[in-house]
Amino acid sequence: MSEDNKSILIKGNAAISNADYEGFLIHCTEDTEWVFVGDRTLHGKKAVRQWMAETYLEPPQNEVEALIAEGDFVTATGTITVKDKNGKTDTSLYCDVWEFRDGKMAKLRAFVIKS
Repeated sequence: MSEDNKSILIKGNAAISNADYEGFLIHCTEDTEWVFVGDRTLHGKKAVRQWMAETYLEPPQNEVEALIAEGDFVTATGTITVKDKNGKTDTSLYCDVWEFRDGKMAKLRAFVIKS
């Protein structure tokens, strides 16, 4: 099961890299919850979709350094670079802890630090 969840996250990340945000969201539960620790919490696909539309004006550049799978959890560490509406790029280090339910991403706890 852990390897299946890891594979799902890899497919989802590939969809985001191709600006296929709906292709990512098919791997999320309807009630998905994204907690950006110290910042905000998104509840449900609609909120995530809106956040992606506002944040990913261009597909982000995501470099995964490690994926660790255990049971219903997959942890990803790496760097992500996002371009804002003024064309400025921001690079951050991240540690994402994904919780899966029935083969879909149900909860994200994201620790993000601008580098």
